[in-house]
Amino acid sequence: MNHFDVVVIGGGHAGCEAGHAAARMGCSTAILTLNRDRIGFMPCNPAIGGLAKGQLVKEIDALGGVMGRITDLTAIQYRRLNSSKGPAVRSSRAQCDKSLYALRMQEFLSQVKHLSLLEGEAAEILVAGGKAVGIQLKDGSRISCRAIVLTSGTFLQGLMFMGFERTVGGRLGDHSSIGLSDSLRQLGFRLRRLKTGTPPRLHKDSIDYSRTEPQPGDLKPLPFSFYHRPDPFPFLPQVNCFITYTNEETHSVIEANFHRSPMFSGMIEGVGPRYCPSVEDKVKRFRDKDRHQIFLEPEGLTTDEVYANGISTSLPAEVQERFVRTIAGLERAEFIRYGYAVEYDSIDARQLKATFESKDISGLFFAGQVNGTSGYEEAGAQGLIAGMNAALKVSGQEPVVFSRADGYLGVMADDLVLKGADEPYRMFTSRAEHRLLLREDNADLRLAEIGRRVGLLGEVEYRKFEEKKTAIGEWKAKLSEFYLMPTPETNLAIAGLGVAPLKDRVSGEIFLRRPEVGWGDLCALGFSGQVVADDVWEQVEVQVKYDGYIRRDLELLEGVRKSEAILIPRELNFDEVPGLSNEIKNRLKLTRPETLGQASRMTGMTPAAVANIMIFMKMKAAERRPLRQLPEQSR
Repeated sequence: MNHFDVVVIGGGHAGCEAGHAAARMGCSTAILTLNRDRIGFMPCNPAIGGLAKGQLVKEIDALGGVMGRITDLTAIQYRRLNSSKGPAVRSSRAQCDKSLYALRMQEFLSQVKHLSLLEGEAAEILVAGGKAVGIQLKDGSRISCRAIVLTSGTFLQGLMFMGFERTVGGRLGDHSSIGLSDSLRQLGFRLRRLKTGTPPRLHKDSIDYSRTEPQPGDLKPLPFSFYHRPDPFPFLPQVNCFITYTNEETHSVIEANFHRSPMFSGMIEGVGPRYCPSVEDKVKRFRDKDRHQIFLEPEGLTTDEVYANGISTSLPAEVQERFVRTIAGLERAEFIRYGYAVEYDSIDARQLKATFESKDISGLFFAGQVNGTSGYEEAGAQGLIAGMNAALKVSGQEPVVFSRADGYLGVMADDLVLKGADEPYRMFTSRAEHRLLLREDNADLRLAEIGRRVGLLGEVEYRKFEEKKTAIGEWKAKLSEFYLMPTPETNLAIAGLGVAPLKDRVSGEIFLRRPEVGWGDLCALGFSGQVVADDVWEQVEVQVKYDGYIRRDLELLEGVRKSEAILIPRELNFDEVPGLSNEIKNRLKLTRPETLGQASRMTGMTPAAVANIMIFMKMKAAERRPLRQLPEQSR
């Protein structure tokens, strides 16, 4: 078959989500990859989630995506970060069995209706009449389609560096895509070079764990998926991670070999991630730090490889061996693989709409590292947005645009299409101004309706969501019958018990809530021992405790939503808008914001400039509006 509704180029995390979304929504879809055995492969660390990234995974799952499901099938350690802090910054993270993750993803995708998994190398994007119509393969064959999602990862003109040794490839063991970058340039896309890296993999039996700090997972793991939680859940055996640190000797070895780093010699032109720098970059930039943390992560239950998170490097192999063996616990470390850096092409995401569709070529979508991001989770969320909207495009339906108020995936999309990425973009909770509303625990409450409406979330999953939503409402109503007794005498009388008194408003009966047990304790004491799911009680607790803050944020969002509803005509000439500086005009022409809300969030934009644009748009609209004809008798 050489025709599909949607073709996804690339089988990484973005490609998996894009392909699944488009096929699940009824489009005949193909994932075109260089090697089918590498679909869903985790080329870097063996973990899913983390600070802000956990929110993205939960949002993918809430909409009907697959990353959370596959994580739960392959997780060997769960750990909820910031669990002692407020709910806005709590984030789940899971160590996964690396090879098992890819295997389970491949098994899952191979059974998805309407989805084909193809091997081949895309060489050119075919465009006719301003629309994407197909792909020219390197072997000369063609695939025609109605929409394309490009998820090329680090493979566009990918180069790998270890010391001054340079090899062609997007990652170890895989070729890079050479011709596709030229095709994109010819279509008018602005390309830039970015850089990422990976640390060495060490043999687990060569590590002295007695000199490291064990990092166990949660005693009661919480699965990522909202909808796929059999009871009991078939968790894999759970393992520890370990922490150690670099030291002054480590830094001395690295500093003495700066001249052998391709980063500092000018060989690598691409910009690396500021928030996840290589170890040589850390030593150079943070000379006041006497140590840097290293997180030793097992790569699976049946492999000897340990991922040394925190010492990503492109130094020569012999230098890597020298500085690693200065670290506590790693004095006799045996190397299975050495670290290396990867340099690759990405596009300027400001040329894309918020759906990740090209502003100039209809039906051509981009997702993942090609948009200038880093991380599995960021890639997966973009893939889902692009795949979903590619399917909607093919079926002639209106696109789904996720705003900053909808989720972290909306925050990321907005950041990318308005500001681009001068360095690999990483998600942080601090990027989300409405993070109290965008918690990982309520992702299904925010997004399940959208997933169901477009056909991505199945009926069985949606029914589970409705049951949970109903239960939350019922228990909130029951909880409203109680209130904390305010009398100091009562509190003092039971202070030694460490409990809080609750009083039934109707019967006057007093119940005791033990804070260390949580709100779920109320169910046993006050509601005849009915069993309530942990996630239901978590929602009840958060919604009740933070009700005032949540209502305040919702009120603030109303103004934001109004500005998003004001569309900027595509044909608007910003040069004609009076009162704008040349700098702002150039920024507007480069980014071409789609709404007034987007324009207001652009770098360097002022309130006065936004007001000028709005006034100019009203003037133009009035000019286009025909004059009202007077009644015959008034002439």
